[in-house]
Amino acid sequence: MQSARKILIDNANPVDFFGVNNSNLKHIKTFYPKLKITSRGNTLSITGDNDLIDVFERKIGLILRHLNKYDTLSENNIDNLMLDDGETLVGSEKGTDVILFGNGGSKIRARTVNQKKLVKAISNHDMVFAVGPAGTGKTYTAVALAVRALKDKEVKRIVLTRPAVEAGENLGFLPGDLKDKLDPYLMPLYDALREMIPAEKLAEMIQYGVIEIAPLAFMRGRTLDKAFVILDEAQNTTKMQMKMFLTRMGVTAKFIITGDMSQIDLPSRQKSGLAFALDSLKDIKDIGIIRLGQNDVIRNKLVKKIITAFDKNVDN
Repeated sequence: MQSARKILIDNANPVDFFGVNNSNLKHIKTFYPKLKITSRGNTLSITGDNDLIDVFERKIGLILRHLNKYDTLSENNIDNLMLDDGETLVGSEKGTDVILFGNGGSKIRARTVNQKKLVKAISNHDMVFAVGPAGTGKTYTAVALAVRALKDKEVKRIVLTRPAVEAGENLGFLPGDLKDKLDPYLMPLYDALREMIPAEKLAEMIQYGVIEIAPLAFMRGRTLDKAFVILDEAQNTTKMQMKMFLTRMGVTAKFIITGDMSQIDLPSRQKSGLAFALDSLKDIKDIGIIRLGQNDVIRNKLVKKIITAFDKNVDN
């Protein structure tokens, strides 16, 4: 039975789906020579046998799911997805520790027990504190969770922030505009994002405010809603800064606060806002607190030994 149908390409970037000069679409068409397939804007128009159109529509769904996961689509990907086990290929990571797929299809996982606890905690709580030493993946895991939430359309934007406090050294005069002066403080957040989102798409998201990276002072007076918000290096907040940040939380927001209590760069007489918050909020059941330790360190094996050595001599 002959029929006509339209398919809207709406849950992935149409440019990535169609490919350069419609190269991906041309390759897809080779698998369905009996169908008339045309495109206009982000819509596919298909004419042909009704049962064959059903098969075609299912395959397009698989391709879109693949593109949404991996942020990439090649002729080889299309070849594999067109096989009978294409569904298995797309769904093969369900039930694993994969948080999302980064650039080139790289798997970004929760790799330690406490990282897995962090992933679970943000599913069960709107606000989670993740505290631990350097190298335990606090920031990286938090950013991965934020990118996943954005891809899954659970939030409309990501807001990443940290206090602009110098880490023990005097950086002196920094040339450039305000963004140029602040970017060095925010570089770890950029580094994580670059592994998870293609460069052009990341630049576009930042340009249009889908992803906002800003110092903590820029949060004052705002209500952050329909957003996944991360406060990084929270040990360098004051009590008032921490209160200001936590009270920015909108009705449908997710907040993760990360910090390392062994790397406080505040003046010696000033108590860390993170320490104050952990002590003050510890009995609120709706707030998750995950404490990462040496066993969660996933950098070079020397990092774990360095942390241990410094902790032993902390009072010397």
